[in-house]
Amino acid sequence: MIVGVPKEIKNNENRVALTPAGAKELVRRGHTVYVQHTAGEGSSFPDHEYVEAGAKILPTIEEVYQIAEMIVKVKEPIASEYPLVKKGQLLFTYFHFASEEALTLAMIKSGATCLAYETVEKPDRTLPLLIPMSEVAGRMSVQEGARFLEKPQGGKGMLLGGVPGVKPAKVLVLGGGIVGYNAALMAAGLGADITITDVSLQRLRYLSEVMPANVYTLYSSTHNIEQELPYTDLVIGAVLITGAKAPHLITRDMLKLMKKGSVMVDVAIDQGGCFETSRPTTHAEPTYEIDGVIHYCVANIPGAVPQTSTLALTNSTLPYVIKLAGQGWREACKEDKSLELGLNVVDGKVVYKAVADAFGLEYHPLTL
Repeated sequence: MIVGVPKEIKNNENRVALTPAGAKELVRRGHTVYVQHTAGEGSSFPDHEYVEAGAKILPTIEEVYQIAEMIVKVKEPIASEYPLVKKGQLLFTYFHFASEEALTLAMIKSGATCLAYETVEKPDRTLPLLIPMSEVAGRMSVQEGARFLEKPQGGKGMLLGGVPGVKPAKVLVLGGGIVGYNAALMAAGLGADITITDVSLQRLRYLSEVMPANVYTLYSSTHNIEQELPYTDLVIGAVLITGAKAPHLITRDMLKLMKKGSVMVDVAIDQGGCFETSRPTTHAEPTYEIDGVIHYCVANIPGAVPQTSTLALTNSTLPYVIKLAGQGWREACKEDKSLELGLNVVDGKVVYKAVADAFGLEYHPLTL
């Protein structure tokens, strides 16, 4: 198969979908890999390393899309890429369709097969291709939250872990999944006072057992969240409903419960955000203020640490890329039901129910 790796062009997105080592594995199996010029430089993988691995370099993104049977990316195509996507082409990347109608309609129109990292799901309900970036985003959410609590960044001027004689900051983590777990773990290591919420008592019991002593669990409800907000300095939004739009757990009215200079980090922004006042931001302009509360809603948080993120992502995606390239998407998805769940749009039809429901589109159950 001919595999294409375009350069990511989203704001400050320096990750790349395939490392030179990954390219070498594909070439070794008889596939042809085309990588756009400088696609890997942001992750410290220069062109010559891809060439040494057996890949071929193309100068433009248009050429990569034109020649490839399968496009492997990190982030969803943006508007300038829509016309480049071809009918029958396989796109394997993060899409987060339920939060972006224009992207969904463009991919339907393209006639391409869109296989989304975020909905590949194993029988135990884990999301193997979302986990590595969720781990990075969870840990970074605390790092960024701590930074924007600083007074020069607009925050209330608090050190997350405090010092002897001064209490640490209070952190509220909404969602006890991979993002929430990693956020709580990072905040705990910095010495903060953390409350983590979830609607699953089973998950809360697990978190209670494995978390450090400065992490407390709380059942997630509007009442409980409202009780916590007046005393909270940093909120991490870490809610995920697979393939669907995130629910708004903090409304505009609830912001008045928080103190001025508090910080909210919405890691769920890729799926529409779990705060009513959230809107996507970029690494270039990461924050904005509403009612005195700092909002950090960067839609590609792991893009700030591309070397770590690219390596972590490729560790997870490469086995699937090899399978898709070797068997084609139909046979690969027939054989692997987890991979089949990654199919969102096929030949102009929405085949993932949560995406169809998000925009009132017709749902076409997939039959391979």
